[in-house]
Amino acid sequence: MKIAIPVAENKLTMHFGHCESFAIIEADSSSKVVNRVDVVPPPHAPGVLPAWLAEQGVNVIIAGGMGQMAQQLFTQQGIKVVVGAPSQSPESLVDDYFAGTLKTGANACDH
Repeated sequence: MKIAIPVAENKLTMHFGHCESFAIIEADSSSKVVNRVDVVPPPHAPGVLPAWLAEQGVNVIIAGGMGQMAQQLFTQQGIKVVVGAPSQSPESLVDDYFAGTLKTGANACDH
């Protein structure tokens, strides 16, 4: 499984479309983090990031905020969307996600 998290300064950034990079974290079948790669995304434009992350083999995206259209585009690519996550390190977010303790609040994006 691969989980993408938009980051700035090694923490989740609240708007995925304006991140410095994506931390793509690979986990094995026992839900243990085995690898992290930070990749610089292509320029932000509608529909680009969902297709690009699908090409990277991403299964889940954890974000602070994301517009409804972007969520639909990720879903169409077969990527599960988790929004409202706090600004923490990617590894911490993934650990919480697998433990079922990831606290999500309001979607930080209103478009």
